[in-house]
Amino acid sequence: MLLTQILSAMTVTLCMLIDSIMIGRFLGLEAMGAYGYSTPVLLVFAAVGSMISAGVQVMCGKTMGTGDKEGTDACFSVSAALAVVFSVVGMAAVLIFTDSLCTLLGAGENSPDNPVFGLTRDYLRGFIIGAPAFMAAQIMVPYMQISGSRVRLVTAVIAMTVGDVLFDILNVFVFKKGTFGMGLASSLSYYIAFTVGIVYFFKKECIFKFRIALVKLKTCAKLMKNGIPTLINQVSLVLLTFLLNQLLTSLGGSTAVAAYSVISSCGNICYSFSSGVAAVALTLSSIFYADEDKTSLLTLVRVMLFYAAVICAAVTLVVVLAARPLVMLFIQDMSAIDMAILGLRLFVLSLVPCALNTTLKNYYQGVDRVGMTMTVSVLQNFALTALGAYVISRFAGVTGVWLGFLAGESLTFAAICVYVLLRRRKEGLSARGFSLIADDFGADDDDCFDTSISSGEQVVVVSEQASAFCVSRGVTKKKSSLIALAIEEMSNNIIHYGFKDGKDHSIDIRIVICEDSIMLRIRDNCASFDPIDYLELHKDDDPVAHIGIKMVMKLVSDANYVNSLGLNNLQLTL
Repeated sequence: MLLTQILSAMTVTLCMLIDSIMIGRFLGLEAMGAYGYSTPVLLVFAAVGSMISAGVQVMCGKTMGTGDKEGTDACFSVSAALAVVFSVVGMAAVLIFTDSLCTLLGAGENSPDNPVFGLTRDYLRGFIIGAPAFMAAQIMVPYMQISGSRVRLVTAVIAMTVGDVLFDILNVFVFKKGTFGMGLASSLSYYIAFTVGIVYFFKKECIFKFRIALVKLKTCAKLMKNGIPTLINQVSLVLLTFLLNQLLTSLGGSTAVAAYSVISSCGNICYSFSSGVAAVALTLSSIFYADEDKTSLLTLVRVMLFYAAVICAAVTLVVVLAARPLVMLFIQDMSAIDMAILGLRLFVLSLVPCALNTTLKNYYQGVDRVGMTMTVSVLQNFALTALGAYVISRFAGVTGVWLGFLAGESLTFAAICVYVLLRRRKEGLSARGFSLIADDFGADDDDCFDTSISSGEQVVVVSEQASAFCVSRGVTKKKSSLIALAIEEMSNNIIHYGFKDGKDHSIDIRIVICEDSIMLRIRDNCASFDPIDYLELHKDDDPVAHIGIKMVMKLVSDANYVNSLGLNNLQLTL
């Protein structure tokens, strides 16, 4: 999931990055400052979109993890309705109150002696037209990721990027509409991404169905509650950007604000890598937590922290070495270039602790430790970073503001470590410690059997191993044999019909011994196939047809199927 999720994280920032490059190179330093003053408004819309998107990841992850199809459709229907309401109301508000908003953001008053005001107003008016598509693009990402539509997701990002570059070039050299044209170019490119993505939701194989009857206030409240930690995270970023703009204006004027705009634009792309890891962590932790899969949660913590640190360390090195050419993509004014180069190099030193913080807080959101997520968000994106920037700037001026990012992220990670040591002293700073999973969560490791099948020859061996495991845990030989039979029948069926396309496939088998039941989960990465619906559609066929699936379904008290992350997931309760 990681590569496509990183690209998906760029959907929000890529157009803003391209705009800032084109504005800085062709419209001048004042226009770049205007773009910087506009950023908090852009972040507000990104915050609302991220809130709904995160709510989708948590809520949909849980409903799909438990096979609740109606709950999944309710989540989809409500998120679509919320996106329409928030984007349309927000767009109208910005268009009506643009002048007051520009003054509030720090662009000054509307006067002939203050060109920055008009430039800020024009960019906002151009950009806000794309608010519905901007928000919809964010919300479509988790659904397309969960459904396994990753190729379409990447296609949408590429189409959006190409469109924005083309429209920006046309604006600069043909239409010459200044910052308004730049904002409008972003709007049009978001509509391109939206058009590419929305096609999936009208296809027959789409696993999400919009049903107006499922749009209820209770479901809206539940989805937004799940997304509130992400909203707080984004609001903290808005406040931080606003405060740093004011601090930089007092220390270095519009030149410092322009340099911060460059750093923010580069930083947003850098953040896409940590955001990608964190988004995967949120989706998978929600699914594993709903499934009470403690083993997978611990594996997730180890893997996600490793990738977060390694990937962002590599990004840090690249940006430090390439800081000058990166900055010169944006601005040509020598008074701001050196300031931005130093600032960018100091800023990216915060990327590794930032990635660890962001990944952990998303994981905590997925496992229902919402208070932890909100605390980390406020410390990381506002309190400690703003405090660090203010204190250090008293001694080091503008340079101290750039160092504030490193101070804030490092102190936040230190705070997480202290909390983990206090709560999980025995495990320490290990995957189990950072996971903050309660000792009584899920089934004990001794009551779980996990293995994989990649060929027909392994089916009998695995079924025998499963039977022996069940017997060892006190299950009767008859029930153990039935479980082995279910594994053989379903696995052979998957191999016969699903493995013949020549691609690499595998079947994951998981057995959990519970107090009053036995859970068998069969997961494969073959073409979508719901055996429950299949039997219902063919219930009037020849009685001996589909005998294997029929026999298995008669053995179980409950059966749930869901296709998530492009995988077939069949959960059987005996």
